[in-house]
Amino acid sequence: MTDLVVLSLERWDQVWRRNQHLVAGLLRTDPELRVLFVEPAADPVHDLSSRRRPATGQRVTEVGDPAAGRLWTYRPTKWLPRRFDARADERLAAGVVHAARSLGMEHPLLWINDPGAVELAERTGWPTLYDVTDDWLAADRSEGERARAAATEARLLEVAREVVVCSPELERRKGATRTVTLIPNGVDAAAYRRPAPRPADLPAGRTALYLGTAHPDRIDVDLCEATARAVAAAGGTLVLVGPNLLGGAATARLEAAGAMLLGPRPSAAVVGYLQHADVLVVPHVVTPFTDSLDPIKLYEYQAVGRPVVSTPVAGFRDVADSRVTVAEAASFPGEVVAALESARPFPDGADGPASDWSERVAAMRAVLKRLATFDTA
Repeated sequence: MTDLVVLSLERWDQVWRRNQHLVAGLLRTDPELRVLFVEPAADPVHDLSSRRRPATGQRVTEVGDPAAGRLWTYRPTKWLPRRFDARADERLAAGVVHAARSLGMEHPLLWINDPGAVELAERTGWPTLYDVTDDWLAADRSEGERARAAATEARLLEVAREVVVCSPELERRKGATRTVTLIPNGVDAAAYRRPAPRPADLPAGRTALYLGTAHPDRIDVDLCEATARAVAAAGGTLVLVGPNLLGGAATARLEAAGAMLLGPRPSAAVVGYLQHADVLVVPHVVTPFTDSLDPIKLYEYQAVGRPVVSTPVAGFRDVADSRVTVAEAASFPGEVVAALESARPFPDGADGPASDWSERVAAMRAVLKRLATFDTA
């Protein structure tokens, strides 16, 4: 295994997610490995319709850290919606092939997160791994979007030689018709237990903090609003750290209730926010979609050892940890306030259980080795 093309659902940026942790770990453990990390396509037409400045893609660009000379990103451009361009997926696939060949990658292994990239697997015949991190078939989408997602995933499950899932529920759903490998998420345990300074923009007084992307498929906006008001009445602040995809109206509601939305922070910086929050919260909706997840924040929250209040979502509702309180929406704000009133300063309890990313990297490396061996057999 020397060349790997990763089709990601996320960009390679300072907010690290599963793909970046795994890819960085693979690069550290295999000095011969080279990776082309393909980011989601820029979509200028969608940007315009969403009243954002239209963005275009980016050519192959070297990433200096964590492996100079062995890691590149590439962001294609989808110039027209699929309903106007029947060859959109074909053009995107051709762009990835061209980008890979520009680096001398003629027959790499292919790692796909987005089922929409199945065209690339079918077009190239590159040995393919499908890494399933979310069940988008269960997300709140239009019937047309859901039908398209189901069709492309069915094709990918057929063509992929290896399938990895991140949660037991995904193992149950996707493993019903074929063999899958369960590789959960993890945490950089040492980094999350090492004391960090209090961030300057963390508000004074008691704080209940949510770390993660504020997305309408995950966040219960009504519950966040009620919690923000309850926490404010107790003299504290509900703080959300992470990308905000809720939209202007929902954001305004939360801010009016007293919540503070700080936006994304680099992965190395979020440790301080978690350590110095009084309570960590998970105000998620409970749906078939969220039931498919293996929240990275579960591992991060546990590693810092702070008290946690969560709705009964997958991961948190199943964990055996006395510091985790699971509460239905009706009692959630009160449980957060109670936890705030009894919380003690960090580093008390900074010894929570942790599953380190190094374990997950080793498991993924084994899968990729099988994929490479299958290709040469």
